[in-house]
Amino acid sequence: MSDPRSIEADPTAIGGVVTPPFARLPDPDALFVKRSLRLRAYAEQSDLKPFLLFLAGVADAQAAILPLLPPVEPPDPEALARARDNAMPPVDRAAIAPDAAFDATFEALFDAAAAVDQPDEARAALARIKGDRALRDTCSRTVLAGERPDTGLAEHAYAAAALQVHMARLAATLDPASLVPVGTGACPCCGGPPVSSTVVGWMGADGARYCTCALCATMWNVVRVKCTLCDSTKGITYMGVDGGTDTVKAETCDECGRYVKILQGQKDMLVDAVADDVGSLGLDMLMQGTRYKRGAYDPFLLGY
Repeated sequence: MSDPRSIEADPTAIGGVVTPPFARLPDPDALFVKRSLRLRAYAEQSDLKPFLLFLAGVADAQAAILPLLPPVEPPDPEALARARDNAMPPVDRAAIAPDAAFDATFEALFDAAAAVDQPDEARAALARIKGDRALRDTCSRTVLAGERPDTGLAEHAYAAAALQVHMARLAATLDPASLVPVGTGACPCCGGPPVSSTVVGWMGADGARYCTCALCATMWNVVRVKCTLCDSTKGITYMGVDGGTDTVKAETCDECGRYVKILQGQKDMLVDAVADDVGSLGLDMLMQGTRYKRGAYDPFLLGY
C-alpha cells in the first residue's frame, strides 16, 4: 500500500437533512449478527483473516447468549430525569456494578467464547479472566473508563466483549427522545468515546453523520466536517488508502492532531462501526506515518 491520500473537506456535501434524530439506540438482537457478517466479509479479502474470523466468532458468541440472559435493570425514572436536566448520560459508567444480569453476561460470554477458534494466547487469556474475578473486574473498570492498558490486551478484549452485550442491552431500554448532548466526543447514553462515525442513508436522516459508542453502540448525530473529538471545524481533512475503497476514510483534525474513521453508510448499508474500524486496520498503519494520532476507542484495537 502507498501513502494515505488527503482530501480537503467539502462543505457542500453535508446532506439535505435539516433536523435528523439526535440519537438511535442499538438493537442487540441484530447488532452482533450484523457485526459478525461484516467481519467475515472483511476476512475474505484481508491479510488479517485469522484475526477477523476470531472476532467474528466472538460476535457470534455475543449474539448466541442474548436469549439466555436475565433482563437488565434500566435506570429509574428519577435518575433519567436528573440526567436529562443536567446533560449527563443516563447510564453512568462509573456507577456500573456487577448485578445478576452483569454476572450472567460475563459467565455466558466466556463459556460461549471457549468454542471460538482462537490462538493459544487468546485461549489462555480467556481462561485467566474467566477464573479470576478480580482480574475481570479490573479489566472491566479499565474498559469502562475508556483507558488503554499496557498489558493484558486479550483479557481486556474479552471483558469488552461482555460489556458490549451488557451495555447495548441497557441502552436498548431507553427512550431515544430522552437523550441529550452530554459533551464533545461523548456518547449521550453512557458517556463513552466513539469508535467511528458513519454518514447514514436512513429515511429522515439521509446524509447525516452519526458517531457510534464503542461499548453500548448508541449512535448520536454530529455535524459533518467537524472533529468528533474536539469540536473544531478548522483543518478537517479526509485521508484514505491510495487506490483503496472510499467507504472508510480517516477524518483528521489539525487542531487536536487526531483522527477518527468516517464510514460511508450511504454507499454501503452493511457498514458496522466496530467491524469496519477493525477491518480497515491497514489505514491505521498508514496513518502512523503521519502527524495524526488515532483518537477512536476500539476495545479490539487497544494496541493501536
